[in-house]
Amino acid sequence: MRMFRYFGVGVLMFLALTVGARADSGPNDQQIMIDQARSTVQAFAAQPDMAEMRRLLGQSYGILIFPQILKAGFIIGGSGGSGVLVGHDPNTGAWTAPAFFTMGSGSVGLQIGAEASQVVLLVMNRKALSAIINNKVKLGADATVAVGPVGKGLGAGVTTAMNADIYTFARSKGLFGGISLSGSVVQGRDDWDQSYYGEPLNAAEIVLNRKVSAPAAAGLIQALSQAVIR
Repeated sequence: MRMFRYFGVGVLMFLALTVGARADSGPNDQQIMIDQARSTVQAFAAQPDMAEMRRLLGQSYGILIFPQILKAGFIIGGSGGSGVLVGHDPNTGAWTAPAFFTMGSGSVGLQIGAEASQVVLLVMNRKALSAIINNKVKLGADATVAVGPVGKGLGAGVTTAMNADIYTFARSKGLFGGISLSGSVVQGRDDWDQSYYGEPLNAAEIVLNRKVSAPAAAGLIQALSQAVIR
């Protein structure tokens, strides 16, 4: 009976994470998410160990920023959170307005406790960017995903040797590093897009077709531009 009780607790925690990522938003939630994404970019850029991430950022076709990915569970573990996708032209350095996304995953195993992480995913080619925007993408299956390089002394030549579709970086409990997100599902939030921009838009129209601008996201765009090392 005790094992089943623990199992039920794990299920409830996982469901709470999943439902929380899809919950209805208030009028200011999208702007709060954008502001949190700006703070996340600034926190990563301020770390000397993340210099290679900043070089990859300049070569990327987009960046997914999740200010808080929650992970919790016992027996059944789950993780999830909301964030933004900003497209990037590596030739001109121009950034698009942000579109809203969720990321979540579930796993079975002996897990206990809870953890919150800031997570950044760099999208390194047009194919991966289109897949993320037009589909419900499972990382590692629909797009190759690798842990991004972290550490001092990594030269620009390291970047040219990489060929993954997406590179992941994370900050958890004050520590920066790479994490594996294979198996996680990334999905657009059309409801948030439409609420924020006040018109029937989706991620493709925002990021690929660049149909709108977002003056209130200027701080995020500036933080991204300043983070790039070329």
